[in-house]
Amino acid sequence: MHSSLWVSKTGMAAQDTKMTAISNNLANVNTVGFKRDRVVFEDLFYSIQRQPGAQVDDINQLPSGVQLGSGVRVVGTQKVFTQGNTQNTSQELDMAVMGQGFFQIENSDGEIMYSRNGQFHVNSEGLMVNTQGLPLEPQVQIPDNALSVSVGVDGRVTVTTAGDPAPQDIGQITLAKFINPAGLEAVGGNLFRETEASGMAEELVAGQDGAGSIKQGALEGSNVQVVEEMVDMITTQRAYEMNAKVVSAADDMLKFVAQSV
Repeated sequence: MHSSLWVSKTGMAAQDTKMTAISNNLANVNTVGFKRDRVVFEDLFYSIQRQPGAQVDDINQLPSGVQLGSGVRVVGTQKVFTQGNTQNTSQELDMAVMGQGFFQIENSDGEIMYSRNGQFHVNSEGLMVNTQGLPLEPQVQIPDNALSVSVGVDGRVTVTTAGDPAPQDIGQITLAKFINPAGLEAVGGNLFRETEASGMAEELVAGQDGAGSIKQGALEGSNVQVVEEMVDMITTQRAYEMNAKVVSAADDMLKFVAQSV
């Protein structure tokens, strides 16, 4: 079997995977707090037919060898945690992290998850929850008679109530920071899970020790750049077509051999 068939097959499979990542990025171009994926490739092992530097005789060595590659594979996908565009909403429970850090969300089984989506609501118990109804951690409970809610850049939450114009302190929103956020596991729903690769979460007050500040009345949009993704899509499509051409060319060569013998 012609080896170029298998090499080009790996190329087509790799480009197909990259196209999947691009389509997911474009699908989430308007998802609050979404971070784009990029695909990481590596070449496969080589067949060494002549070793570079091998002795030709007692004095001379080969300046180069014969090394034939066996293709490419996707070694991983990586979340790119660059800052997305800030969208002003004027909603008092909308918050954006300006810099590094994640909001902490407690899921249904008590595990702490992490999110850049600061689109919060109030449930029937007065707790601040995300769009899936999962509570913010540490929990912040807003009184029934609250007239307005204010969140400082350091995450301090205060409210004013009917009959008492003085602000009342009701809680502190903290942020989680990771040494390697690209190692977080994306679980969907704008949530991430801590892994061995990400390192342990470091809970910080917003604006301190490298954590970003909190901006109330704003949301962080997706960091997907549509033009960049469209260019990547075109180059990926062309790379796929070129690998398909190699398959066709190798098939023609095998056809010629089969008909000539």
